[in-house]
Amino acid sequence: MIQTSPAGGKTRVAVIGAGPSGIAAAKNCIATGLPVVVFEKNDKVGGNWVFNAATGHSSVYDNTHIISSKAWSEYEDFPMPADYPDYPSHRQLQAYFDSYARHFGVLDATRFKHQVNHITREADGAWRVEFHDAEGRPQVEHFSHLMVCNGHHWNPKYPEYPGEFSGRFMHSHDFKGVDESWRGKSVLVIGAGNSACDVAVESARLASNVGLSMRKPQWFMPKFMFGKPSDVVASGSAWLPGWLRSWFTTRLLRVMQGSYADYGLPVPKGSAFSMHPTLNSDLLDFIRHGKVKPRPAVERLDGDHVQFVDGRREHFDIICACTGFWTTFPFFDKRFIDFQHVPKIPLFRKMMHAEHGTLYFIGLFQPLGCIWPLADYQARLACAEIQGRYQRPADMQAAIRHEVGNPHFAFEGGQRHAVEVDYHRFRKELKAELKKAGIDIGEAPAGRPGHYKTSVKAAALRQQAA
Repeated sequence: MIQTSPAGGKTRVAVIGAGPSGIAAAKNCIATGLPVVVFEKNDKVGGNWVFNAATGHSSVYDNTHIISSKAWSEYEDFPMPADYPDYPSHRQLQAYFDSYARHFGVLDATRFKHQVNHITREADGAWRVEFHDAEGRPQVEHFSHLMVCNGHHWNPKYPEYPGEFSGRFMHSHDFKGVDESWRGKSVLVIGAGNSACDVAVESARLASNVGLSMRKPQWFMPKFMFGKPSDVVASGSAWLPGWLRSWFTTRLLRVMQGSYADYGLPVPKGSAFSMHPTLNSDLLDFIRHGKVKPRPAVERLDGDHVQFVDGRREHFDIICACTGFWTTFPFFDKRFIDFQHVPKIPLFRKMMHAEHGTLYFIGLFQPLGCIWPLADYQARLACAEIQGRYQRPADMQAAIRHEVGNPHFAFEGGQRHAVEVDYHRFRKELKAELKKAGIDIGEAPAGRPGHYKTSVKAAALRQQAA
């Protein structure tokens, strides 16, 4: 086993994962002159957006398109190509991430096909990273700082029911599209989130019967409103108080869609911003056309039949559970870090741990929007602290308690909303922290994010990384 450590305890940053958040973390390290190593178990950047990843890490299927618009998904210092559509496909996104990584020199700092197995903090504060390299050899290296960017959409959460199912049972994580084997089949999709709606709609194109089992009500938002992407429309009201934005959006959906009872769907009692929204422009049409049939929660499995809580019993050939993911870190001992079942993630600005000042979680949040641009903000803040330009709150425990106790909206409880934030308010909060470090980020033009205005401008970042 090969062992190396930073000479003289010098600053050296390890980034775990080369997905959208990881490459943003590495870009900022490179731009600010911090030595960085990126560990990626796949053979290319992009994380979940690498279709058919050999590692099984990918969560996209053949027809996946992003659910936040290009305008609010691109990194603010690296626009997406002008010919990209409003909602790019996974292939376009992976190409975009690759272009971003090449432009900012991230590929040179990335070790592909490297599997991180275990990370511990040693007595002197250094991070001991144990991994297998591209040749499968076990190695150990030491780093002064650690940026965890392994994402939270990779460890499938499977539902448990009494009985057994004799047909094909899968999780949306393993769904790659429908083929001829789905034609004429009876399919049950469990869940009502973005993946569930996508799988239901895709299945209905070939299957003879598609049921959508919902345990509780859900708001469904179209991808376009008034001829524009929904998040672009929503950004126009970002200046309003949260309660008013939530009230207006809820009323708008009720006017546009009517009562969900008319669709055979459970009717939400809370506001549209009380839960993570589902963006899908096809599902309600498919339901009204009889291609997707709403069903209540599953009570038990019985061979090739499913019994629902309303007493209905129905035959299915395939069940696809779109029931979310656990937030886990397989390289940490659970005694050290374990967020799997916590109702709220106890981190300041969703990134800083109260007890470990050299540990950063980048992209560990779920906005009403896209993660990556704000993960870039988090990474800039982490780099500023490493350089001594930013001072975190003196009482971190109190700061975290305040943040957890004052969510942006009155989100429903449960692990699903453990890291939920409002995009615009979280962006404002991160901007305020960056300003303390002397990094001022411009205001957002109408319908689009802002740009780096002073301190480290986008042009300087590009030139330095070229």
